Amino acid sequence: MSRDMLERISAFVKSKDSCVLATSTGDKPHCSLMVYVADDQCREIYMVTQQTGTKYANLKQNPNVSLLIDTREEHQGKERPNALALTVNGRFEEIQDLARKAEITGVLLERHPHMADFVSDARITVFAVKVTSFLLMDGLTESHYMDVNAS
Repeated sequence: MSRDMLERISAFVKSKDSCVLATSTGDKPHCSLMVYVADDQCREIYMVTQQTGTKYANLKQNPNVSLLIDTREEHQGKERPNALALTVNGRFEEIQDLARKAEITGVLLERHPHMADFVSDARITVFAVKVTSFLLMDGLTESHYMDVNAS
């Protein structure tokens, strides 16, 4: 995949702020609507979750995840075939370093101030999805795949 496509994907990830996070354990998938922020290179996507739910249990048991970021809201009706859908595959990594946690939380709250009460809960964990690949569907038939580790 070209450098231009990677820049296009990075710009797309940064232009959005919510995604669907897919986790699984055993043969049971679980999807969650999440808000996020990404690092400058879009190699890590940061989120927060409570440590008491299915999502966190799945992440601890199986760190392989998938995200869906899309433009379906912007492309309604006859425009739907022009929607973009980006699948991001990666691995869950819980952020342990307190300074890094605080930095990520600060950036997250700048973008998502409505999350202030949620992130102040002691049962919250900050985590990264370390990106391994991107698959961008541009409309119904045009696809662009990138193995991040190969770039």
